Amino acid sequence: MRRWILVGAAALLLAAGGAVAAYVLYVSRQAEDVRGSSTEEFVASVEPTEAETETGPAPGGAQPVDVPWPTYGYDAARVRNPPYDHRPPYRGIWRFRARNLVEFPPAVGRGRLYFANNSGVMFAISARTGKRAWKFASGRCQAASPAISGSLVYMTFLNRPPCNRKKTKGLTGEVIAFYAGSGKIKWRRQIGPSESSPLVAFGRVYVGDWRGYVYSLRARDGKVMWQFRTGGQIKSAIAYAGGRLFVGSYDSKLYALDARTGKLAWRAAAQKRLGKRGKFYSTPAVAYGRVYVGGTDGKVYSFGAGSGKLRWSHSTGGYVYSSPAIWQQTVYAGSYSKKLIAFDAATGDVKWQFKANGEISGSPTVMAGLVYFSTLTERTYALDARTGDVAWTFPDGKYTPLAADSKRIYIVGHARLYGLVPR
Repeated sequence: MRRWILVGAAALLLAAGGAVAAYVLYVSRQAEDVRGSSTEEFVASVEPTEAETETGPAPGGAQPVDVPWPTYGYDAARVRNPPYDHRPPYRGIWRFRARNLVEFPPAVGRGRLYFANNSGVMFAISARTGKRAWKFASGRCQAASPAISGSLVYMTFLNRPPCNRKKTKGLTGEVIAFYAGSGKIKWRRQIGPSESSPLVAFGRVYVGDWRGYVYSLRARDGKVMWQFRTGGQIKSAIAYAGGRLFVGSYDSKLYALDARTGKLAWRAAAQKRLGKRGKFYSTPAVAYGRVYVGGTDGKVYSFGAGSGKLRWSHSTGGYVYSSPAIWQQTVYAGSYSKKLIAFDAATGDVKWQFKANGEISGSPTVMAGLVYFSTLTERTYALDARTGDVAWTFPDGKYTPLAADSKRIYIVGHARLYGLVPR
């Protein structure tokens, strides 16, 4: 009897081991990279344009000439492809000390740069001279870019210090609308802690927060028009295209919402894998009928903007906090693997990759055929966007590298901003 009990136990262990192996194989296959197609929800003939991604009161019009860089990622679709033709070499004309880390780039308008440092001090400085026009000390932590619309500048703020708390229950954040000229506050709205760079469109301000909510606030007074709750913290900015909002959440899902009503159009998820699924810190970029976003599982994803179906995924070897940039059917994203990778926008195939001097957390920008990015070891690169060859470097920078207007580029260093012009 004892012998048969041992035989039975061995059989059960063998069966259990086989089941575990089968499960591991199944999940591993689900986590494999997916190659895309140029015939499924991909509109190659339509390049992202300023008219399609305008961030004023009603997307579809021309961008105001006095607001050359109105929002994080340049436009509402967050494609990070401004129309300016600056190319290196550059020479510096001013430097501004922000006295603390500047994680997110400025918005540029009305002759000024608007931005904040991590200790929650909001600045408005001259684009021509770098001299301070006004500042506002919020007393809160901060990790976002502002948005400019009309006479107002909108900014989100996190909780009060200490920053980077593990326990977030009960913490609050704010959205504040400043008069661009004076820095005086027109309105403020308390929400959860927010590091979601505002999106302004249709007379609304769209932001997310750590409570998992997406808010539609009336731009003139901050009144809540609708709100939608996801299943996790929202740490990214919201992208807009084709009447829909696209936002990633720490519940491992990407959401598409009707911009006017907040109604859910679809939700998609990061691929299954051994352990927890990847989360979405990266801000989505929308182009060619697709949504592109990075995951903490080390992948760059492409979903159909209309359907939410996974169209391709590709591993990078490290976390992807970087938000993608889009240019000429190419998707650019950085990784904690220290690589800046150029993907084919339709298929996800790697066109080229560049190994930098450090991990890449911030988002690249493509301008005049060069892709700019910074590393956590504080260097900014400009590479040929077609080949990945180095065109220029700058000995400062850490996260998203720059903003620009028709006259200058503005490099974001660790705790400094630099005004530069072509030589």
